[in-house]
Amino acid sequence: MTGSDGILYESDDSELDILGLGPRPYTFSYVELRTATEDFNPSNKLGEGGYGPVYKGTLSDGRLVAVKQLSVSSHQGKSQFASEIATISAVQHRNLVKLYGCCIEGRHRILVYEYLENKSLDQALFGTSNLHLDWPTRFNILLGTARGFAYLHEESRPRIVHRDVKASNILLDAELSPKISDFGLAKLYDDEKTHISTRVAGTIGYLAPEYALFGHLTEKADVFGFGVVVLEILSGRPNSYNNLDPEKISLLEWIWTLHENDQTLGLVDPRLTEFDETEATRLIRVALMCTQGSPMARPSMSRVVAMLSGDIDIGIVMSKPSYLTDYDFKDVTTSLTSRFLVEDDTPSTSSKGSNVRLNYQSRGSNASGANTPWIDHAPSVKVTQSLLAEIRGEGR
Repeated sequence: MTGSDGILYESDDSELDILGLGPRPYTFSYVELRTATEDFNPSNKLGEGGYGPVYKGTLSDGRLVAVKQLSVSSHQGKSQFASEIATISAVQHRNLVKLYGCCIEGRHRILVYEYLENKSLDQALFGTSNLHLDWPTRFNILLGTARGFAYLHEESRPRIVHRDVKASNILLDAELSPKISDFGLAKLYDDEKTHISTRVAGTIGYLAPEYALFGHLTEKADVFGFGVVVLEILSGRPNSYNNLDPEKISLLEWIWTLHENDQTLGLVDPRLTEFDETEATRLIRVALMCTQGSPMARPSMSRVVAMLSGDIDIGIVMSKPSYLTDYDFKDVTTSLTSRFLVEDDTPSTSSKGSNVRLNYQSRGSNASGANTPWIDHAPSVKVTQSLLAEIRGEGR
């Protein structure tokens, strides 16, 4: 195959075959995308995704796009590239980011998405963005995100587990409506399967315990991650933050302390001068249910939508999950038992086998105000019988 640079390359038949399995996305030429991004000008760079840079571009018809470029050296990224095309091409929902097309030309692997001017939720919450997310906006972001995941889990055919639910994978359009993005780790499974056993990938802090420990994947892993995002939106802070008092470092541990002392509204972001206490209490209870240790104890996303909307009663929140009582959240420098987690193509801050990773999307600022990569630390874990019984016995 001859690329736009005039060099003869071998075509990657596996990726071309995947494009033929379902709705074939529009294919852009490399020249089109190079022109759209002004030769991938650094001034147009929006950030760094899981396997390459993302640029803002303008197509010849005037459409603004986000151009997601696969790093040439990323071997696992090629698999994620094909997975993302196969997944997002098969689904359509107002709360899912729209894929305009792709480029498979020579050594170039590029995805072209709609451009969302307000970037990601984590930048709005934790970064230097000037966006003001008031209470109604935060509530609507959660409701829209829940609807998007309910569609993926229950209406899409085949069903889809996203596998990397986190604030940086929720993008915001001009009206601050949420769009779920980054389907490179997504898994498709049919109605005959109750779960998938798979290698673990994702972001620490959002991983469900049964998935992190055993690679046992169902849609309830996404539910867990969504519960963490609910708490982040409510509090305006990330799920782990070392600059706080020890009892507040872990967001999950802190909310359970507040819950046990009937002080759950103490979680609410102090920047919110006005908020609906009834809605806030409802959201907190939903988050506690979504982050239960047993997958069976977590609600489906369609039920989450109904609970958020006030259409059904939330019921009684269960007791504190044993994964919290059996984890040592004070020791945030140790990795989660490394044999349970596999590295992906994301660069690491430490040696192979460690699970302290950098998220290269902008995650906010440090004490001096300078933008820095956000380091996700894994808590140490004591794998006790009670932990195993909760997340393995009930969850299978």
